[in-house]
Amino acid sequence: MAAVIHLDTHVVVWLFLGRLDLLSEKARAAIDGNDVCISPMVRLETCYLAEIGRLTVAGDTVIDELKRAIGLQISSASFAETVDRALEQTWTRDPFDRLIAAQALVENAPLLTRDRSIRDHCELAIWD
Repeated sequence: MAAVIHLDTHVVVWLFLGRLDLLSEKARAAIDGNDVCISPMVRLETCYLAEIGRLTVAGDTVIDELKRAIGLQISSASFAETVDRALEQTWTRDPFDRLIAAQALVENAPLLTRDRSIRDHCELAIWD
């Protein structure tokens, strides 16, 4: 039985774009060997990135394609519990990072991220 691993927004975008070269070997193995999940905040952030022109496709297109292609799931963990954990993440002012990290913490699941700040502060964050 595979475990669940959470993906940070940039990992989701890179997977959608087929940029596997941007993933570490450990990151690729983690994706291949586990069920992949995202916080609903990743969905919101991909939509935001499309709105500001940093993505050329709709954010939901990214999410829907990865649901189909790799079985990406969206976490259904309690939003109230996630916010409670996010309030503890005082190492950043970025609400996306706070909630994405908190969601992984609530589910006690590894968070795959290249973001050094998240990895320095979230004990479940992994990359290489």
